[in-house]
Amino acid sequence: MTPNEIGFALLYLGLFLLLGKWIRVRVKWLQNLFLPSSVIGGFIALLVGPQVLGRILEPYIGEESFWSTGLMLPQATEVWSELPGLMINVVFATLFLGTILPNLSKIWRVGGPQLAFGWTLGWGQYVVGILLAMLVLTPFFGMPPIVGALIEVSFEGGHGTAAGLQGTFEEMGYPEAYDLAVGLATVGILSGVIIGIIIINWGIRKNKTVIIKDVDEFSSLKKAGIVEFENREPAAKMTVRPESIEPLSLHFAVVALAIITGYILLQSFVWLEASLFGSDLMTYVPLFPFAMIGGIVVQLFLNKVDNAYLVDRQMISRIQGFSLDILILAAIGTVSLDVIGDNFIPFLLIAITGIAWNVIGFFVLAPKMIPSYWLERGIGDFGQSMGITATGLLLMRVADPKAESPAFEGFGYKQLVFEPFLGGGLVTALSVPLIFQFGPIPFFIFAVIMCVIGLLVGLLYFGKKKS
Repeated sequence: MTPNEIGFALLYLGLFLLLGKWIRVRVKWLQNLFLPSSVIGGFIALLVGPQVLGRILEPYIGEESFWSTGLMLPQATEVWSELPGLMINVVFATLFLGTILPNLSKIWRVGGPQLAFGWTLGWGQYVVGILLAMLVLTPFFGMPPIVGALIEVSFEGGHGTAAGLQGTFEEMGYPEAYDLAVGLATVGILSGVIIGIIIINWGIRKNKTVIIKDVDEFSSLKKAGIVEFENREPAAKMTVRPESIEPLSLHFAVVALAIITGYILLQSFVWLEASLFGSDLMTYVPLFPFAMIGGIVVQLFLNKVDNAYLVDRQMISRIQGFSLDILILAAIGTVSLDVIGDNFIPFLLIAITGIAWNVIGFFVLAPKMIPSYWLERGIGDFGQSMGITATGLLLMRVADPKAESPAFEGFGYKQLVFEPFLGGGLVTALSVPLIFQFGPIPFFIFAVIMCVIGLLVGLLYFGKKKS
C-alpha cells in the first residue's frame, strides 16, 4: 500500500465524519438520541461498504467489478481496520495529561459513592459474563471461555478497547472475538444512550431528579450538537508562541512521549517476565493501558518541571476527542457482519445479559449507594458501564446541564481510580490473557470478590451517609 493510498483513506474518513455530522443536524430522531456523529458516520460507512452495498450489487456486477466493494475502496477499508488499534493508545495516553491529581481523601469523599457503584457494575459484568460463558456459550456453542470477558471489554471499554485487544484475540486463536466485541460495543453505545434518556425522562416524571425538570427545555441547536453562539468558548489555550512551536505540535509531542513511555514500560515487563519466570503472559497485553500509565508518569514529571503550565488540558482533550472520533467511525465501518451473523444467538445472549445487569444494577443499587443526587450521579456510571466514558458524560449533561450537582466532579475523581483498572485499564487488558492462560474459574472467583467489595462499601458505608 502506497503513502498516497493511506493518505486518501484518511481523507475519505473525514468525509464520513462530515456526513455523520450533517445527518445529526438534519435528522430529529437522531438528535433526540444524542448519537455522536462518529457513530452515525460509521454506520453509513458500513452500509455503503463491501458488507452491505457491495453484497447487494455483487450478484449483478460480478466480484471483479469496481463497485463490488460498494463506495469503499479496498485500500481505505484496509487502512481503517488498523486505525482503532492505533488511536486507542492516544485516547488512553491523554486521560491524565494536563490534569492536577487531587489528594486521595478528596477522591474518596467526593467520588467514593460513584466509584463504589461503578466498581460493582464493572466487576459484575465479568461475573455475569463468565457465568454465561461457562454455563451456556462454551458447552452449547463451542465458544472459548474468553468470551466471558466481552461484556466488560465491549461495554465498559468500548470500541477502542475492543480494537486494542484485536492482536490479543488473534494470538489466542479466536480472532472472531474482535468483531463480536466491536458489535457489542456498538450495541452498548446505542442501548446506553436510548435507555439512559428513557431513565432520565422516567426520573423527571417520577420526581427522582433534583436538577432538571423537563428535558424538552433543550434548545434545537443543543440537540443538533451545536454550541449556541453566545455560549461559544475557545477550544484550547495558546500556551506557547507559534513562532517557537505550534501549540498543537507541542501537545502532540507530549502525547507521543506518554505513548513511548508506556511502550518502554510494557517491553520492560515483557522482558522481566521472560527473564524471571520464563512465561509470556505479558506478550498478550496490549499497549493502551501502559500508554495511560505513561501519561501519568509524564504528568507527574510535568508537575515538577513545568512551572509555566505549558500543557493545556483543553488542547489535550481536543486531541483525545479527535482520536476517539476516528477510532469509533473506523471500528464501526469495518466490523465484520459475517462473524456477528454466524454467532448471532451467542451475540444476542451476551448483549442481553450485559444490558440486563446494568439496568438492574442502576435501579436496585444506585439509590442505595449514592446518598444524594443519586440519579444525576448514577446515570453517568450507568452510561459508562453501557458504552464508554463519553456516554456517561453525555447522560450526565442531559440530567445536569449546568453541573449543579456533584455528578461531574465525583465522576472525574472516580475515573482516577477506576480507569487504571476497569473500562480499558489493566484489568480489562489482562482479563482475556488471564482467562486464556488459567481458565475462567480463578478469574471468576476474583471478580466475585471485587464485586462484593464494591457492593459492601457502597451499601454499608456510602449508602448510610446523608447529603
